[in-house]
Amino acid sequence: MASGLDSYVNHTVSIITQDGRIFVGTLKGFDQTINLILDESHERVFSATSGVEQVVLGLHIIRGDNVALIGEIDDEADANLDLTSLRAEPLGAVIH
Repeated sequence: MASGLDSYVNHTVSIITQDGRIFVGTLKGFDQTINLILDESHERVFSATSGVEQVVLGLHIIRGDNVALIGEIDDEADANLDLTSLRAEPLGAVIH
């Protein structure tokens, strides 16, 4: 998996963790155990009753054993989203 991440370095990515949290930021680096370094990052906290809250984190490290999914974000499409009007239940934790 690590070699596939090379193309994501210096691009905006979305990361979903095993506990259901969603992080968005610029992937700056990773290691052989998929520990990830995000810059200019924030966590998106979803709610069924209010819009998406974005918690600014800045430089952030995510442990590789907590990563469930990584995907590149289309910056233009993401900028056009009105996160204040989105309503969704938060994701649950991954159950093995």
